[in-house]
Order: sequence, then structure tokens, then C-alpha cells
Amino acid sequence: ASYEIFIRTLLSVTDNIVDGQVVHPQDVVITDGEDPYFVVAADKGTARFSDVANAIAEEAGFWLDDAFASGGSNGYDHKAMGITARGAWVSVQRHFLEMGVDVQKDTVRVVGCGDMSGDVFGNGMLLSKAIKLVAAFDHRHIFIDPDPDPAKSWKERKRLYDLPRSSWEDYRSDLISRGGGIYSRGAKRIKLSKTACEALGVEEEEFEPDELISAIVKSPVDLIWFGGIGTYIKSRAENNIHVGDPANDALRVNADEVRAKVIGEGANLGVTQAGRIDFALSGGRVNTDFIDNSAGVDCSDNEVNIKIALAAARRAGELGEKRRNSLLVKMTDEVSDLVLEDNRSQALALSIAESGGAKSAAAHMRLIEKLEETGGLDRKTEGLADHETYSRRASDGTGLTRPELAVLLSSTKLAIQDSIEQSVLVNDEALLPLLVEAFPKPLQKGFGKQLEEHQLRNELIATKLANRLVNRLGLIHPFELAEEEGVSLAQIASAYVTVEHLLGLETLWEAIERANMPESARLLLLERSAAAISSHMADLLRQSGGSLAPSSDIEMLAAGVEELAKSSDRLLTPAVRARFDGLQEQFAKAGAPANLASQVVHLFEIDGSIGLAGLARDSETEPGMLASAFIDLGARLGLDWAQHTAESMTPSDPWERLLVNGLARDFQHMRIDFLRRRCGHKVGILASVERWADTNSDTVKQFRTMIDRAQGHTPVAPAMLAQVAIQARNLLER
Repeated sequence: ASYEIFIRTLLSVTDNIVDGQVVHPQDVVITDGEDPYFVVAADKGTARFSDVANAIAEEAGFWLDDAFASGGSNGYDHKAMGITARGAWVSVQRHFLEMGVDVQKDTVRVVGCGDMSGDVFGNGMLLSKAIKLVAAFDHRHIFIDPDPDPAKSWKERKRLYDLPRSSWEDYRSDLISRGGGIYSRGAKRIKLSKTACEALGVEEEEFEPDELISAIVKSPVDLIWFGGIGTYIKSRAENNIHVGDPANDALRVNADEVRAKVIGEGANLGVTQAGRIDFALSGGRVNTDFIDNSAGVDCSDNEVNIKIALAAARRAGELGEKRRNSLLVKMTDEVSDLVLEDNRSQALALSIAESGGAKSAAAHMRLIEKLEETGGLDRKTEGLADHETYSRRASDGTGLTRPELAVLLSSTKLAIQDSIEQSVLVNDEALLPLLVEAFPKPLQKGFGKQLEEHQLRNELIATKLANRLVNRLGLIHPFELAEEEGVSLAQIASAYVTVEHLLGLETLWEAIERANMPESARLLLLERSAAAISSHMADLLRQSGGSLAPSSDIEMLAAGVEELAKSSDRLLTPAVRARFDGLQEQFAKAGAPANLASQVVHLFEIDGSIGLAGLARDSETEPGMLASAFIDLGARLGLDWAQHTAESMTPSDPWERLLVNGLARDFQHMRIDFLRRRCGHKVGILASVERWADTNSDTVKQFRTMIDRAQGHTPVAPAMLAQVAIQARNLLER
């Protein structure tokens, strides 16, 4: 009854949509504009109340109908799908893959919180037949199996999961290995066998139940799997009052006492954020709960978005209730695939961000500052340290941890999403596939009109593009590019869409992510790809002036870029070719497949192609001729060396990073600007460059002397390149 009052009250102060128009609630003062999007999520204690909420929404005539509360009778059953556990298991798989372990085949020793009747714990402990579940606990029992047989114990866990109700007491005792057992948490003392003590890495043989649970959490296993309610690990610097879970104060442990290699947070708040950071700094692998168990919320979002599209078809008389419900069931597996792909790509994005290590710390600190300046981040609330702490860590060779990077990942996506949503970019037809591909194929084929006119069209496009941009380019590139080029995040997103189309990046990235190779090689290819794409985006931003019309840019540049991409082998000088051969060799040594390494190297080979394609179109000059003149000018003056040197620099200071990145673009675009001024000459562009060089031979020789002096200086300082850029610009403007 209280829940019904709660839901009715919420709806009484919520905007509605009636006949396509937003209607404000009666007798309510409105100060925040139109905002009719409002859904409720069923959680602990209300998981069966989705139908109740939806009935109230229908009674109130609320526009979302049964999309108001997901997971009802005609929604997606998260436990039946196992979606939350499967999403968190994707994170677990990534952690272990980077340790050289395949958890689907290689045996892993696991302890956990929960029992087999629970959604997240039960589904999670059935996701691999290689699991050796050594110990688990819930609010009733403690289960210990010192050396389980993976196959037999999996079958028994599956039997318990399939029961209408079960507890650890239902586990067949004859299947528990020698020295194990099932113990009540109501017992005064629990005496363990020697084998159980060895499995848990303890010397004591007798424990109070809470002490035994603490020992389980601290045991030397491969994985801790949190699938039940409670916070069991904190930072040593935190006290129990800060944690806010008094029921588990007696058994909670400090993160630096945890000996597991990996923590998977299928449930919320198994570890405090400070605890996660401490665990990661001690060498453990952990994300955050909002990364690991996001699949449940993601699935609900998908359900709501699908139902909104189908509601439009129902209102138009194109879809009946029975067919709609049948269609929802039919799409269950595909919805799961869409959700799990989000988990996979986001966990991979965290790994790429983490691979930057200490050398990326300064850039991450600058990113934190930028987000704070725009109100997109509260450092204290999110548990992020001060700059002094991060600087000290960096000097010791440690960058931001995965839990900290997870906060930045979320915050950067929200900032970019907001910028896209507030711009005209969302209306460009090049982004329409992002909207359509967000839905299962039956909707794409049969309800295209409803998808294109979706009530949340702009929000969905902005969300999908922000995810794609950050997952592919990382945390740093989008914000640094925006600072370097003086453009908005929406313009960065537009440039990304254009470059992705022009260079066919989606196919390349998918191939890299699916190929069989060491994870270190995969991360290297993805990180280097992002750096190359960032350069192409900077090229485009200078070419287009920060256009927010990617479809137009693609149409104008596609032919020229394609022609130059095909001609790159013929156009490159031997010196430049040797440099790229070295990059290919670096990828090969890391274990990358030769064909994928070549494709990533090719992204660097065609740097400048977008600017040249734009110039070719504007001047009606053949792209290959322009490229030859561009390359000749770079080799003749040594500007290709200067550009490559700037691109290779990775200074930790953010201002120096901005300087060298800007110089790399300047060395490229001063050549393009030079060629632009000479395109109208009757003798042809190559002859025009030759004639200019002859006319200014003394000055060219003097400039080359400076370049030779710079090349002989080790290391080359950013200030030296800045002086080279000044002199080069003066020379080329003669």
C-alpha cells in the first residue's frame, strides 16, 4: 500500500505526453521546463512490484504505459536471462585474460557472497564449468568445499539453482570434498578441518561465524564473486560508520588484507570505492560495481526504449498487444547480446585507459580539472585523490587505478553526451544508423519509422555516440583535441563520426577485438589506433572548421581519401617507409597478427589524407599529385621529421602535451596551406614547388641546416620544435 502511494505521488508531479504534446501536472508550479521521461526501477523488496507500478501508470494515463516499470509480466526477467551476472562475468573474463587465464577453460578458485537461489550469485556460479567454488556465505549458512571437483560441483549448483527455493543446506554433503561442510551462521563456534584451513590460508582451526566469513574474504583464491547484499571490504583509512552497513561491521575486512587476485562485483557495494582503490594499488584487479553489474540497468533501458517504439506502432494500429508481447519474447537473446556488448566494450576501454600507466597520470589529472570546471565531476564525492597524491604515485611509477578510471570513464561519457545532445549534430543523417543499431533486428526491419521518430531519438543518439567515442578513443584524446583545436565536444564527436566512416574503422576495430592474440598486443593495437585516429580528427577539424555535418563532410571527402589510401605505398619516401616498417615490427614483437598490424600502420601512413582530399576537392587538383607535392615538401625541408618527432613525444606535463600535439598538426597544415596558395599555378603543383624551392634556395638551405642541428640533438625538446615551426612558417610564406 505504501508503494502504491509512493508511485501515485511521483506521477502526480511528473510531466506527461498527451496527443504528442507535453502536459504539465495540474496545480504544480513548473520551473525546470519539459521533462516527461520518468521510469521506476524495481529493487530489493519491490522486485515483484513492476506490474503494480505499471497498472498505476496505465490508470493515470501516463505515456510510457508498461514501459514505466521494466521487468513486469510483459518485460524481461533479469534472473531468467541471468543478465546482471553475465555482464559482471564479462568483466571477470577481461581481468583474467590480461593475466593469461581463460576462466571458461582454466580452473579458478572462487569464494563468494550469496547462494544458488539468488539471481546474481546463482547465475554467476553457473557461467563457467571450470569454477572451483571453495567457500561461500549468505545470511543463513557458510559453505566450505576445500577441493571441489569442477564438473560435479557445477552440476550440483545447477540442481540447487533449478529448485523453486534452495539454501546451502540443500547441497548434497557426499559431493563436498574431504574436510568441507555446511555451517549455520547461528552457531557459536565452527571448527574447521586441516584441509579447510589450508584452503582458506588460515592457521586457526576454530572460529566464530563472523570471523570465518572474514577469513573467507581474505583467503588466497583467484576470485571473490559478490552476488549478495552487504559491504564486506573497506579501506584501512575508513571506519565502519563511513561504510554505512552496520549489519556486517563485525566481519568486514580491509582491502590490504585481501589475498584474492580479482574481485567481481555482481552485487552493489560489495567493496567501498576507497577499498577498491586500495585493493588495486596492492596489485588486485577490480573495477567498480557500476561497471561490473551495469547489465541489469542496461537491459531495463533497452526494454523501455523498445516498448516506447512499439507503443507508437500500437497507437497507429500497426501492432496488437498479443503480437507485441510475442515479439518481446522473440528478441530476448538479441537484447542480451546488445547489453553484453556494452559490458565487453566498456571493460576493454578501461583496460586501454589503464595501460597508459604513470605516463598518463598528468593527462588524467588535467581531465579531472576539466570535468570539475564544467560541473561534471565532484572529486570528493567520487573518491578521487588530490593532485599531490596522483603526482606522488606517478613518480613511483603508478597511474590511476581501474576504479578511479571507471569514475572518469562515466563522467567523460556524460559530458560528451550532453554536448552532443545540445547540438544540431543529433539531426545529421550520418548518425541515424547509431539509433537503428541500438535496437534488435526485428525492430530494425519491421518498425524503422517508429525508430526514426522515437520519443528519445536525440538522447539515444547522443548516448550511443558518446559511448562509442570514449570506448574507442579513450578518456584523454577527446578532451585534449577539444583544447588543442578550440572546439566543443560535439564538434569532436562529429569529427569522429566522419573519420570512422572515411577510414572504415568499425571493421578494423571489430577485427582487432575478435582476433586471437595476446591481450597486451590487442591493447597496443587499440591504443595506437586511437592515437592515429586522433591525428586524422585534428586534420579534419582544421579542414572543416569544426563542422557539425558529418554526412556532408563524408560525401565531400570520401573519394579523395579513398584514392590517397590506395596510393600510399607508391607515394611514401624510403625514409618514411622505414619508419613505418619499424612500427610494424613493434606490433609483430608484441604478438599482433601481421594483417591487423599492417592495417593499424596504414592509419599512420595516410595521415594528412583528409586535409589533402579537402584541398583536392576545393582546388580541383588530382589528389595523388597534391600528395606527391606534400611529401616532396616534407622531405625537402625536413618537416616530415619534425612532425614525426612531435607526434612521438609523450610529455607528462599537460601544457607540453598540448604544445607538441599542436606542433604536429602545424607541421602538417602549414604544408597544406602552402600548397593551397600554389594550386592555381599553370605549371602544375609539383613544378610549382620545385620553382619555389629554386627561387628560395639560400633560405631553404639555411632552414635545412637548422633541421640538421635539431636532428643531432638528443633529446629533442618541445621548445626546439616550436622554434622550427616558427622558422618553417616564415619560410613557407615567402
